[in-house]
Amino acid sequence: MTDSTVTEQAVPEQAVPEPRAEEVAAAPTPTPAAAASSAAPSEAARRLALRAGGAIVAAALVGVAIGVGIIQVRYDDPAPAVAAAAPSAAPAPTPTATPFGAKSNGSHFGSLRDLLLPATGGYGLGPDDGGYGNDTELTGEQLTAELDDDLLPVPKAQQDKLRQYWQGLHVRATGVRTYKHRLNNLVIGVRLHQFNQQEVQRMNEYTAVFTGDSGLFRVGPAVPGHPEAHCYLMPARPSAPIDRMECSAAAGDLLVVLSAEGPAPLPKDTIVTFLTQQLDRLASPGASV
Repeated sequence: MTDSTVTEQAVPEQAVPEPRAEEVAAAPTPTPAAAASSAAPSEAARRLALRAGGAIVAAALVGVAIGVGIIQVRYDDPAPAVAAAAPSAAPAPTPTATPFGAKSNGSHFGSLRDLLLPATGGYGLGPDDGGYGNDTELTGEQLTAELDDDLLPVPKAQQDKLRQYWQGLHVRATGVRTYKHRLNNLVIGVRLHQFNQQEVQRMNEYTAVFTGDSGLFRVGPAVPGHPEAHCYLMPARPSAPIDRMECSAAAGDLLVVLSAEGPAPLPKDTIVTFLTQQLDRLASPGASV
């Protein structure tokens, strides 16, 4: 599953080259190692390496499918700018009947696994999301260590820029859960990424702009009652048997990324209903059980 944004300061719009549709469709999980695998350092390979290296941080948060176009860091560019706002606070809440929820300032408390929709009703747990399994929570320290490993093939100067940007996000945790519908083979993956609220909003806004303006993605359905959410469908041939849709939404200090995959045509209404229930669970003040 993939999951998908960054500040306008970090990515000047005119500096964002548009990846070809076949690149996005054929390689939904690019890595710096793959980009650098060619023995001959051609100009095309160099451009690909720049895009892949710049997408690492975005991939760690919002998914690789659109991450290629989200963070563009060239070797000679200044470090990405990050808002100077302090990380969103999540003070220990007054004991209540619910061990998780949202405060009036938009920060969430409790386990991200509790904030994720449970796999109940027509859904069971789905397949593993890469190496994360199908139901887990990663700490900020674990995500930083993973980023450090991914950055190893990237030139040192670019590593420093990307780490500086990452540190400014104040990443706290990521919750991951996948679901499989018991009847129609629909697979849904949800990631809750918890970091600086201002950057959550900016990443979500940039995702909407990028997926809408790049011409690479098909327009997805609206999410009634949640104007902050937007959905888009991956590039696909008209006769493709499998289709994929992704959605992104900002919920205070949580960036919500949903990925859905199943036989074409996708049951879009079912996916929108699922996302609505997930966003309602994160509502402020006080997430519902």
